[in-house]
Amino acid sequence: MKILIDNAIPYIKGVFEPYAEVTYLDGKAFKPQDVATADALIIRTRTRCNEDLIGNSQVKIISTATIGFDHIDLDFCAKRGIEVTTAQGCNAAGVLQWVAAALVALSRKQDWKPQEKTLGIVGVGHVGSLVEQYARAWGFHVLRCDPPRKQLEGGDYVTLEEVLSQSDIVTLHTPLDSTTFHMIDHKQISLLKPQATLINASRGEVASTEALLAARQELILDVWEREPEINTQLLRKAFLATPHIAGYSAQGKANATKAVVEAIARHFSLPIENWYPPQVQSVERKDITWEELCRTIDSYCDIQSQSESLKLSASDFESMRNNYNYRKEYF
Repeated sequence: MKILIDNAIPYIKGVFEPYAEVTYLDGKAFKPQDVATADALIIRTRTRCNEDLIGNSQVKIISTATIGFDHIDLDFCAKRGIEVTTAQGCNAAGVLQWVAAALVALSRKQDWKPQEKTLGIVGVGHVGSLVEQYARAWGFHVLRCDPPRKQLEGGDYVTLEEVLSQSDIVTLHTPLDSTTFHMIDHKQISLLKPQATLINASRGEVASTEALLAARQELILDVWEREPEINTQLLRKAFLATPHIAGYSAQGKANATKAVVEAIARHFSLPIENWYPPQVQSVERKDITWEELCRTIDSYCDIQSQSESLKLSASDFESMRNNYNYRKEYF
């Protein structure tokens, strides 16, 4: 058996070597000739898995150590009988803590308390629901927008237009697909309150760069269109800007690697389905007050310093992302 693995996936080296021939490649360097004889691919977002790459291969499973799957041609994989798995939910707590750091930084700049603000959450899945849980506990009034969940469950979900027009802060946590591509455009931006803040930690293409450049509102961005070649004008404009590392906690990365290991082990009946990186300590979710959050978050997620570093050197986007010192989750 032959497995190709993105060399930026942490904690995975040595796991499959007892059972397979393993090759590690840069995520952007996967070529058709590399994957032709591979049985499994373990990737991140930088590897575009489409017919051009895997059309003449014997690949049986693609496991991505990411929550998103827009880099994989699911229709082609389905036609070829290739199993596709993701690490859905792996980094929810990491993104939560990045959002928490963003909210604290914003509150310091604008001098407000959560009880004075309405937080709109667009996309209430693994990440969005965790943001909702903590935001309510901190005192925010929360509005939720999730059309698929609204259709399935009913409940007090509101429309995108209502979230945008009624919220002081809007945070995006949707997957990227045909329904969410440029979901935030000039028309949607125009619905925001003039003093509102838009946070995007989902996918860059969910929000139009041109619309964001024209926005009068405050912007906090972790994701960008055309990464890693990001728009430097938008970078300068954003209040806070980070290189797609919102979910980059040690525990989130460990969860992602655990998910891909389990998927491959299950598919090929390998005796490592209960594996977890021994060098990472898991963290139990716990409550944290807004006051305690404000006192402690900078020690775990110094979003201001991260933003300053990226603004000084936009061309280092990919290097900063690949060499990021994974944060420790603490709530």
